[in-house]
Amino acid sequence: QVQLVESGGGLVQAGGSLRLSCAASGRPFSSSDMGWFRQAPGKEREFVAAMSWRDGSIYYSDSVKGRFTISRDTVKNTVYLQMNSLKPEDTAVYYCATRESRTYYSSSYYYTEAGKYDYWGQGTQVTVSS
Repeated sequence: QVQLVESGGGLVQAGGSLRLSCAASGRPFSSSDMGWFRQAPGKEREFVAAMSWRDGSIYYSDSVKGRFTISRDTVKNTVYLQMNSLKPEDTAVYYCATRESRTYYSSSYYYTEAGKYDYWGQGTQVTVSS
């Protein structure tokens, strides 16, 4: 069974940085598409970043492009989200996700839609103060 555990959230001032980690068990990240999503109070879960296991393609939402970086360590079976230049609007619970299928998807749709992922972590809170 796949289990994902996020960590690294916290309270940071605007302009600061945080690095989130997502540790997996039951599935090697080397053969798993991975995504990061976030959900702010009263809002729907939204896509943040994703990585294709097959070719390493990386996707970012427009709101975080240039500030956030997704990466993975296949030895530690951990995916990271480095978040720089944080803004108050980045405040949310951040979730990592993966899916059962190992099919290669060339369309960004399969990486940006929450419904295309099967397994989710419990989330980690990120709060950015102004």
